[in-house]
Amino acid sequence: MSTKTPWWIRVPVLFFLIFGLMEYFIDSGDKLAIIEYPITQFFLLLVLMILIAIELILASIENIMFQTLTEEGKERYLEAKGKKFEWTWAKNLMEKLTRSRSIEKEGEIVLDHNYDGIRELDNVLPPWWTYLFYATIVFSIVYLVRFHVIGEYDQTSEYEQEVAAAQLAIEEYKRTAKDLVDANTVEFLSDDSDLAAGEKIFQANCVACHMADGGGGIGPNLADKYWILGGGIKNIFTTISEGGRDGKGMIAWKQTLKPVEMAQVASYVMTMEGNTPANPKEAEGEIWVDPNAPEDTNGTESETEEAAPEEMEQSGDSTNVAMN
Repeated sequence: MSTKTPWWIRVPVLFFLIFGLMEYFIDSGDKLAIIEYPITQFFLLLVLMILIAIELILASIENIMFQTLTEEGKERYLEAKGKKFEWTWAKNLMEKLTRSRSIEKEGEIVLDHNYDGIRELDNVLPPWWTYLFYATIVFSIVYLVRFHVIGEYDQTSEYEQEVAAAQLAIEEYKRTAKDLVDANTVEFLSDDSDLAAGEKIFQANCVACHMADGGGGIGPNLADKYWILGGGIKNIFTTISEGGRDGKGMIAWKQTLKPVEMAQVASYVMTMEGNTPANPKEAEGEIWVDPNAPEDTNGTESETEEAAPEEMEQSGDSTNVAMN
């Protein structure tokens, strides 16, 4: 019984094939089945022992059958078994790619040149090298026409396109990875779903101190413009996460709420400003102005215009007094 593949190749291939099938069909989550379910280790050990046993049985059968052969049959069997397996197709492919001549046929391509006994062979260029050279010529022509004649795009436009694609990928990542936000990266969540989730969290955890309408009770009024620890999404997120003032502020919620939940409730709290609570608590803290907000010059100009008539009236009064 002659086989082309030796046993030390058959056994590992079959073993790992069975191992791969086991991992594919057994649902073990993020872990390997062999780690998640220790019983599979016993199964693989049993498989390995069976494969080895099969090889031993085949070797024994081969030996018994060999003993039943005649002397001439034994010689033919040993001769056939001693032949080395060759990848004929790979050998033929290599010959086509290189067009190399065997040593026995080098006399057909030897030239008349002779330098101190050194002969020159008229070998052709390997076809793979020739085809690759022709391919580079075709590529250069296409490149020349595309970028230097037609001018399809240049490096600047390509860079801008890649930056725009990267920005879209970043925005998509932010939408799907909101739990990675912190006080430095948190942003106001304007989506209705986020605000609705923030309202639900507020009603479940915050109404005891701030009332349902944000008017304040034990905690401060959230509907006015006054803030004890600063307003804005970043300050509110930090206050929710780390807690209020030591000894008299609210507790830190970072152990209870996820980052995305804190961002949602902070965004909802920001929407409360300007509401009219039923029983608003007296203002606490200071008016918070966003330092990153654009300056409003209209208010300054109106105040100046309002102050100008008063100054003129005062100057007129003083003139009248002087005249009188």
